[in-house]
Amino acid sequence: MLENIQLDKIFFLDIETVPQFEKYENVPETFKELWNLKADRIIKDESASAEDVYERAGIYAEFGKIVCISVGLFTKKDNSLQFRLKSFYGDDEKQILADFGQMLDVHFNVNKNYLCAHNGKEFDFPYISRRMIIHGLPLPEPIDNWGKKPWETVHLIDTMHLWRFGDYKSYTSLNLLCASLDIPTPKDDISGKDVWKVYWQEKDLERIVKYCEKDVLAIARLMQRYKRVELIDDNNVEHIS
Repeated sequence: MLENIQLDKIFFLDIETVPQFEKYENVPETFKELWNLKADRIIKDESASAEDVYERAGIYAEFGKIVCISVGLFTKKDNSLQFRLKSFYGDDEKQILADFGQMLDVHFNVNKNYLCAHNGKEFDFPYISRRMIIHGLPLPEPIDNWGKKPWETVHLIDTMHLWRFGDYKSYTSLNLLCASLDIPTPKDDISGKDVWKVYWQEKDLERIVKYCEKDVLAIARLMQRYKRVELIDDNNVEHIS
């Protein structure tokens, strides 16, 4: 399958998410009770409380929100391969999602293009869809997979699933794959577990955007490894405002 997919037909993406509120004490009472129930299932240390693990709320669409969606696309310029990155980010999640959805509606064709993320089928794609529904936004066709058969969603590519080769027993992180395949790590500054702190405590959204774009570039390079082609050089990476 990969041999027939052209790199310049793939939209690579990654999202960064955080808890909806800065502190557990700021969570509305109804959702606090619901988070307490959720936390009971994820706490492994009996001495820990729901408040202690609230930083993990961002990975659940019902308790978190998206603060950045970065998208990358290979293009050709002067007979050389380029990689263009664009990010949708800010404190207004609804606007982020609306702008991202508009981009897909205008530039993405499900019969010609592909949407690619690492662990996208279990995280990025459903998370985006759920948050759009919560905000009352229409789902763009590429991620509207309600009732779709597997062969109707072949435009959704997951680089983690590709690495499994039919083995569904384990999760392989992007960082581990980058190390294994000699790809520059995107985790040279922060990692996913740091995003909530950088957003809520350090108020440094630009740092999160840079991290998210590094992940997208790493996913694109991972796909290049899968296709056995030379990795895109940093000098050929362009950031679009």
